[in-house]
Amino acid sequence: MTDLTLYRNIGIFAHVDAGKTTTTERFLKLTGKIHKIGEVHDGAATTDFMDQEQERGITIQSAATTCFWEDHRFNIIDTPGHVDFTIEVYRSLKVLDGGVGVFCGSGGVEPQSETNWRYANDSEVARIIYVNKLDRTGADFYRVVDQVEKVLGARTVVMVLPIGTEDEFKGVVDLLTRKSWIWDDSGDPEKYTIGDVPEDMVEKVEEYREKMIESAVEMDDAAMEQYLDGVEPDMDTIKTCIRKGTRELVFFPTFCGSAFKNKGVQLILNAVIDYLPNPTEVKPQAEVDLEGVETGELALVDASGPFRALAFKIMDDRYGALTFIRIYSGTIKKGTTVLNSFTGKTERIGRIVEMHADSRNDVDVAQAGDIVAVLGMKNVQTGHTLCDENNPATLEPMIFPDPVISIAISPTDKAGSEKLGVALGKMIQEDPSFRVETDQESGETIIKGMGELHLDIKVDILKRTHGCEVTVGAPQVAYRETITEKTKDVYTHKKQTGGAGQFAKIDYIIEPGEVGTGFEFISKVTGGNVPREFWPAVQKGFEGSIVEGVLAGFPMQDVKVTLMDGAYHAVDSSAVAFETAARAAYRQTMPKASPQLLEPIMNIDVFTPEDHVGDVIGDLNRRRGMIKAQEAQVSGVRIKSEAPLSEMFGYIGDLRTMTSGRGQFSMEFSHYSSCPKNIAEDVIKDVRELKAAK
Repeated sequence: MTDLTLYRNIGIFAHVDAGKTTTTERFLKLTGKIHKIGEVHDGAATTDFMDQEQERGITIQSAATTCFWEDHRFNIIDTPGHVDFTIEVYRSLKVLDGGVGVFCGSGGVEPQSETNWRYANDSEVARIIYVNKLDRTGADFYRVVDQVEKVLGARTVVMVLPIGTEDEFKGVVDLLTRKSWIWDDSGDPEKYTIGDVPEDMVEKVEEYREKMIESAVEMDDAAMEQYLDGVEPDMDTIKTCIRKGTRELVFFPTFCGSAFKNKGVQLILNAVIDYLPNPTEVKPQAEVDLEGVETGELALVDASGPFRALAFKIMDDRYGALTFIRIYSGTIKKGTTVLNSFTGKTERIGRIVEMHADSRNDVDVAQAGDIVAVLGMKNVQTGHTLCDENNPATLEPMIFPDPVISIAISPTDKAGSEKLGVALGKMIQEDPSFRVETDQESGETIIKGMGELHLDIKVDILKRTHGCEVTVGAPQVAYRETITEKTKDVYTHKKQTGGAGQFAKIDYIIEPGEVGTGFEFISKVTGGNVPREFWPAVQKGFEGSIVEGVLAGFPMQDVKVTLMDGAYHAVDSSAVAFETAARAAYRQTMPKASPQLLEPIMNIDVFTPEDHVGDVIGDLNRRRGMIKAQEAQVSGVRIKSEAPLSEMFGYIGDLRTMTSGRGQFSMEFSHYSSCPKNIAEDVIKDVRELKAAK
């Protein structure tokens, strides 16, 4: 068995353009996994292997690779930074033990940094911080560290200090050893010299070293006492303390460098070994029952235990569907059969492969702690648990957000319909935040996603990867409906035909529910007027109806139904009769409860040069935006606001025009809010006209 203490399962995550993929490339070069560095801006990065990634210079899907450093095995996942693809970050963090949060030396803590940091906190992933791009104009390591503390509320422990900055950046001082690492200008990461601390930095190095040791000894009472007595702990004790604090998320060791210029990357690799946990040091995954409630059992990381693995990503390529799994317990071999606890069906492991971006190496066996891809899975989806068929269990599943934007697509010719259906089926498996529906009235195919870029890429993949030429409609907003008044009502369902009839009477209250509850049903019937066995049928009738609101057919949310009383017939009443009564009651009462249209409100984070702040704020106000905050940055101003999604289509083009191409923005779903009356009327009118035309 492999020694699990030599494993590190890590992810690299950050805001768009902070240098995640470039940092990954340097890791691969230094560990000998690749011999020629590929650059993102040239479309040649190893982990950006999709056509769309190479053209746009962004990461779209997480890519896995394995490499070795100082006898340790690194399973690395390079994740996207764009907000439309945060689902990739979320599901990667779910299966990782540690992470490297990359921050731009000039941009600092940017919008997506906050989202990713929040995901990592939720997943309780230990992290080290890497402040990248210190060779850039406006780079300031100390300012970024300060931002991390203030904006993210994360406590940093600075481990290195930069020598020079911007054009003058040439290396770092390692505070632990009090040694400088200085690289030459050849761009070769191996060409550096280790020497003494530059004279003008001695005082600063001692100041930050003292802070580092003070933070470290907090994790060990004996070391703390020793330090208070004036005795500095030895190097191993300091490292052990920092490792403990990192694993327990008390603080985050902070490094710096320039991945593009190959400066400072070795210290990150060393830090991954020294401070990030191995699979046995992470809190074990909880096992849950079919309802998702924890059973109290844990999937302990043990290669000799029962097999437990979580499928966290499906990727379709020319060889078939690859299922990426993180093995938490046990061992699997090629050709063995495992149980999918979600479907209750067994699956045969055809091949097991170690991934290196889009290439792969076959392996015969994989064990607890491994992240591998398997071929041969037929009905496995993201979030499913694979386990020993003689010892079944379910791991805590993943929860994915609902899409906020949709577009209609149709094949350009009839022959393409079947091809489109197959392609969409594969894409749904790959991306759980991508949904597909068919409009029952028009027969149109509706695709739903997290943003304009998300759907733009999906259409591009349909055309180029799957060869499906499609016609694309205008983007549509995912509106919702709710009610604003409490209404008490009665409905009686009677139907008499030859033989047994149908009878059900219900007295009920429909009222607005708590925000975020969706649908809530309770029964207060006493005395058996509506027998208990019919309550679920009433609930099913109402719950099945709220998928279509009464204003424009959008799903209802935050509705509470209370069954108060009713009546039944000994012969004619049945579950079907009560369900039918509930459906008709819904149609009767909802219009009386002052229904209201809700629109999705987005968190907008805009960066603009200072000269254009007035234009940007004025434009956001015109889009019904509400300005929340303004923060001055080194090279511009960051404006935080909220605005309706319906007003934000095409915003990137307008922003670039206003700011001469220098503006950037990030947008993610915040909440649903009531739609102004005039806009609601227009939306409802448009929907009704569209339905009439069909």
